[in-house]
Amino acid sequence: MFFNHFAQYLADLEKLNSRLAMTELLAQLFQELNQEEIVPASYLLQGRLMASYQSLEFQLSSKMLIRALANFYLRHEGPLEQGQLSVEQNLFEDANQDLVIDKLNKQYKDLGDLGDLFYQVLGDLPASSIAKNELSIGQVHQELIALAKVGGEGSQDKKINLLADLLGQVNALSAKYISRIILGKMRLGFSTMTMLDALSWAKTGDKSQSTILEEAFQKKADFGLLAQLYLFKENVEIKELSKLYHMELGIPVMPALCQRLNSGQEIIEKMGRVIAEPKYDGLRIQIHINKKGFPDGSLYKAYTRNLEEVSAMFPELDLVLAQCLAQTAVLDTEAIGFDPDSGKFVAFQETISRKRKYQIALKAQETPICFYAFDLLYVDGQALIEEKLLDRKKILNRVITDSPVIKKTLFQEISDAQVLTDYHHQQLALGLEGAVMKKPDSLYLAGRKGWRWVKIKEAEGQRGKLNDTLDCIMLGYYLGKGKRQNFGIGALLVGVFDQKSGKIKTLSKIGTGLTDAQFQEIKKLADQHLSKQNQANPQYDFKKELKADVWLEPSIVLEIAADEISQSPSHTAKVALRFPRLIKIRRDKNWQQATTLQELKEIKQA
Repeated sequence: MFFNHFAQYLADLEKLNSRLAMTELLAQLFQELNQEEIVPASYLLQGRLMASYQSLEFQLSSKMLIRALANFYLRHEGPLEQGQLSVEQNLFEDANQDLVIDKLNKQYKDLGDLGDLFYQVLGDLPASSIAKNELSIGQVHQELIALAKVGGEGSQDKKINLLADLLGQVNALSAKYISRIILGKMRLGFSTMTMLDALSWAKTGDKSQSTILEEAFQKKADFGLLAQLYLFKENVEIKELSKLYHMELGIPVMPALCQRLNSGQEIIEKMGRVIAEPKYDGLRIQIHINKKGFPDGSLYKAYTRNLEEVSAMFPELDLVLAQCLAQTAVLDTEAIGFDPDSGKFVAFQETISRKRKYQIALKAQETPICFYAFDLLYVDGQALIEEKLLDRKKILNRVITDSPVIKKTLFQEISDAQVLTDYHHQQLALGLEGAVMKKPDSLYLAGRKGWRWVKIKEAEGQRGKLNDTLDCIMLGYYLGKGKRQNFGIGALLVGVFDQKSGKIKTLSKIGTGLTDAQFQEIKKLADQHLSKQNQANPQYDFKKELKADVWLEPSIVLEIAADEISQSPSHTAKVALRFPRLIKIRRDKNWQQATTLQELKEIKQA
């Protein structure tokens, strides 16, 4: 498939609001792609060059993209005014380039979207100035990979030149989406689940095989590889998919998550005997160990719950290797920072500050990390995710030796409701988030499936009268008055994702309970995710009286506490939060991992 044809599909997808219509169009696209194209196309659809767990980034800001566009413009348009040096004499004469950049910045400010700027600039040039050869999806993908891999001295200028070269080989619509791919902001409005539905639709004409595809993806989170096997492997029965597409060392498993119940009594009644362990307030990190080495030469890989590789951010992992007695292993852990002087755990915001690209060694000294290993998913070539939890923990006990950088999470088997409640309170008294309860015979299943893992996260009256906090998606904000006018933000609009409709529905407007510092921090973060021309994302379902002054793309997740959930005619979730207040920004989560409308119904007053 030529990339310009692929770009037309992207443009058509961007116009759609219906999840079903998106599913059908994606299915049509998948049917047109060949076996080699399906893998890169699936990544490009998500604004990536590779699967999400593979860390290849462009390292190009919007300013650098505008410089590349100016570079391209000068090649094809020539000097802005007569009398200046010709292109042949001085293609990148600074004064001339500065004029073009200034012009492009003004256009960008008016348009509000970098993709639209690229589309407009290339569209305005005479057709004769653009190369006629058409590039395939594979060719564009390879050129973008080459661009991303450029490093060393002068790498930014080299990348700018390579991008300008690529722009000279594509049409305006292709340039629009190439720029968005580089920024990782496709603005297409669908999730991985929609893509899995489309895979099923492409083969069967409906979503009947979506559940099996989702289960397969959760064991090995690489959509491109799954799509290639499912669509092009001959004579594959859907029931055999799990045998052919299985867990693989070096590719993360989607993490298992907790359901919520209200009390120790309710948990014992529903689950019977449970394994109870501490709920640490840290970063969920999945560690893959291969002492023989991965293809890139590394001995370990670490992934967040978002499937982002963060191996380089934790030098402690070098020491973890020595504590692992197996040759290969996959550990599910919670990484939590501690004060090196007192030994006490630090706040979540301190722990998450370890997720950084610069001054890593210095920060590791200031806030050392300990990984609390609570599950073992793979060991010495054998996947354990279909083994019972208690059996996995027994093997974990043999595989890991405790040290200051990694410890096995202690647990108790409990069948008495009062003993369980007391255990939960003991964890809270230690400054933790309470307890997690798990069925001893449970398999490792991604997401919140059944009543296998359950949490009691909040102590009654601790931070809100609800029995748990909510992870809400920030949709936009309202301009402040008085003192807040100086911040440029006065209240936040948050919502939850409705899995049935594919829409994000409004839940609460939050204007109190934030400190000045929190308002300033959120404003700074929010302005990195502004929507195109301040328009609400097509996924947002809101009533006009709640229209935000500033709209954001779905990206920021906020942990919110509240006293109760009440019926509301104002919010499209049909309920609202009473006395909501911000607990923290969940930088470790993306919007697809926030609380859903369906999960909201399980949260009650404590």
